[in-house]
Amino acid sequence: MSFQAYLDNIKAKTGKEPGDFKKLAEERGLLAPGVKAGEVVKWLKEDFELGHGHAMAIYTAFKEMNEPAPDASGQLDKHFTGNKAKWRKPFETLTAGLENTCEGFHTAPVSTYISLLKGDKKFGVVQVTGERMDIGMKLKGVDATDRLEASGTWNNLVTHRVKITYAEQIDDELLGWLHLSHEQIVKKR
Repeated sequence: MSFQAYLDNIKAKTGKEPGDFKKLAEERGLLAPGVKAGEVVKWLKEDFELGHGHAMAIYTAFKEMNEPAPDASGQLDKHFTGNKAKWRKPFETLTAGLENTCEGFHTAPVSTYISLLKGDKKFGVVQVTGERMDIGMKLKGVDATDRLEASGTWNNLVTHRVKITYAEQIDDELLGWLHLSHEQIVKKR
């Protein structure tokens, strides 16, 4: 399960986002210097019936909120370090193709993936590993295929994903699915 999936599940269960929990933790003095992670986790488990992994996700989000946010290019660069650097050029090919076909398209990197956006509406995500680049998209009414698979538990923000294992897989078919996802988001407005 991705970090974002943990946060999404927590919001679905409690109605709260990390910022809401942070405010409550501050009111209880749980973010004061010297307070250990175990104390925060115990509080989240007892008061909100979160499991250990979900409580740790909230604690991790607290730490990320306190770190200075890197600029967008710096945050994007973090997705392409080490053995993931080989995916930078294919990602640029992907985004260039979307810029040509999707009006108002832009990206927004977060800690675990890169959002593909139309305005403030997410129509897809890109997650890079050393072995592949996963591209997720929201496609209503589209059946899965061998290549366009159901996202399953990979990321609950999207309905489908395509696993890219070599650069040539960023092709017109993939861009077509992303364009359709973009158009479906535009029509929802």
